[in-house]
Amino acid sequence: MLGTRILEERKSKFNRSIKVVRSLGFGTYIQVNNLTQSGGIVEEFWNETLRKIKKEKINSVLILGLGGGTVAKLIKKYWPESEITGVEIDPVMIELGNRYLRLGDSKTKIVIQDAYNFDSDGFDLVVVDIYCGSEFPKKFEEEEFLKKLTKNKLVIFNRVYFGGKRKEAVKFGNKLEKIFKKVEWYYPQANLMLVCYN
Repeated sequence: MLGTRILEERKSKFNRSIKVVRSLGFGTYIQVNNLTQSGGIVEEFWNETLRKIKKEKINSVLILGLGGGTVAKLIKKYWPESEITGVEIDPVMIELGNRYLRLGDSKTKIVIQDAYNFDSDGFDLVVVDIYCGSEFPKKFEEEEFLKKLTKNKLVIFNRVYFGGKRKEAVKFGNKLEKIFKKVEWYYPQANLMLVCYN
């Protein structure tokens, strides 16, 4: 694409091929298998989603799937006093987020581990943005995992919503409606954002 430059390419145990890209239209962003994970378009649809809940009182935030830190940066914009914990399995994503996307500015407490086993109780907001390229790991769809999240005030799930992924995303949304008290569906860009209230 015209005006696009690859700043760095890395291999990772978890995300295989990671690229940091800078383009005229979207600024700097991190891609895994050619799908943007942090920065760029991801910032746009998360900004749109968080704006919908900005009137909520949010003091404590847990981000499962921190990536390069886009969501943490936006949370600090809307709730500057909030304390953020970010869980990320891939240390390479954290490194690139610090180097290129100013992850450190959000003062996020970073935990490098599998988000599945992290104690997620008692947060005002939990963000579940767990992807490896375009794949949402199946274990994060299990009822046991989802029920654990009902001990939090508000939970937002990001699901990709294009091609064959649409059916999976809708099925997942329907499952959430059986577990949480209320679920609001938003469709920014090629994503489905599911905002769940307890």
